[in-house]
Amino acid sequence: MRILVFANTPAHVHLYRHAVDRLETAGHDVLVLTREYACTTDLLEFFEMPYRVYGEHGTDRYSKLRFVRELGDQIRTIGREARRFDPDVVFGRGPYAAYAGTLTRTSIVLVLDDEPGEFNYAVSRPFADCILSPEVTRRDLGDAHYTFEGFKECAYLHPEVFERDEDVRSVLRVDSDEPYVIVRFNALDALHDTNLEGFRADQRRDLIERLSEHATVFVSDEGDDMDLQDLPARSYDLHPALIHDAMAEASLLVADTGTMATEAALLGTPTLRFRGTDDHEYGEFQELERAGLAEQFAEYETVRDRALEVLTADDASARWHRRRKAYVTDMVNLTELLVEVAESCGSVDRLSSSTRQTLRHRRREQPQM
Repeated sequence: MRILVFANTPAHVHLYRHAVDRLETAGHDVLVLTREYACTTDLLEFFEMPYRVYGEHGTDRYSKLRFVRELGDQIRTIGREARRFDPDVVFGRGPYAAYAGTLTRTSIVLVLDDEPGEFNYAVSRPFADCILSPEVTRRDLGDAHYTFEGFKECAYLHPEVFERDEDVRSVLRVDSDEPYVIVRFNALDALHDTNLEGFRADQRRDLIERLSEHATVFVSDEGDDMDLQDLPARSYDLHPALIHDAMAEASLLVADTGTMATEAALLGTPTLRFRGTDDHEYGEFQELERAGLAEQFAEYETVRDRALEVLTADDASARWHRRRKAYVTDMVNLTELLVEVAESCGSVDRLSSSTRQTLRHRRREQPQM
C-alpha cells in the first residue's frame, strides 16, 4: 500500500510518527508531505520519517493575504507530489488532504479535534471517506464521522506508547530534585488564532519573575521574539523531540497555547492554560478540567496566582499523577487505530470487530428530533 500523510505542524508529526513507523515496518510505502514551519522538519528528520516539503509558513501573525498567497503556491506543489506518489489513502485534517485525495481519487481520512472556526471543516468534510475525532468533539461532521475515547495526543502519549526519560534532567542541567517550570508562549500565527491575544509582554515578564522565586523557569517561545537576557529564566533550547520528556519531569506548565497544555495534562504534569481573549469552548479542555488534569483562566492575575499556589504546594505533582493514572487507563491507543484504518484504506467496515468497538458513529448517536 501507499499511504500519504500531511504533517503541517510539530503536533502532526507526533500524531503520525508511530503509525508511520509501524506501517513502514509492515512493508507499506509512506510519504509525509509537510511545510517548513517551526520545528516540523527537525522532528521529521529526528524520527527518520520519509518526507517532502511543499511550502513554508512563518510564525508571524496570520493574514488573509499571506494565506491566499501561500495556498496557491502550495496547492500546485501538493498536486504534483500527490500525483507522483499515487497513494491508496491520504491522511490529514484540512484542504490540503482533501485536495490531494480528490485529485488522485484516493480515500481521505481526516483526524480532527475541537478547534475553533469552520474553515478546515467546511472545505474538507464533503470529501472525506472517514473522519476520526475524540469523543469530546462537539461537532457532528456527517455520516463519515466516528469518535474514539481519548485525545489526538494518545497517538504518542498513551501509556502503551510513551515512557518518560528521566535523563532529560541532565540535558536540561537541573538536579534530580530541582523543581522547574516550563512556560509556553504562543505565536498565535495559525488561521484559528486570528485576532486572539495571549500573554502581553508585561505579563510574560511578571509571570517569569514570580515563578523564578520558587523554581527554575524554562521559556518556550513559539514566536522566538522574546529577549530573556535580563530575566531570571532560561530558554528551552533542547531538541524539540525531547519536549514531552521535559514536560513529564516538570513541576508545572503554564501556557497560552493549546497543544502543549493538552500534552502536559495527559502526562500528569500540573497544567494551567491562560485563555486570554480566546473564548472558544474546547471539548478537550473541558474534559481535562473535569478530570482535574488542567485548569483554564481568563484573567492574567488569576492564572499567575494559581501557578504560584500549585508550585508551592507539597503534593501537587503527586495529585496530578494519581489523576492521570486513573484517567488514561481506558483511552484508545490511537496509533493502533490509525494503522488499522490506513490498512483498510479508510473503510470502517473493513476494520476488525475489536477495533470497530472502540469507535462510535457520531451521527447515529445524535438525539432524534
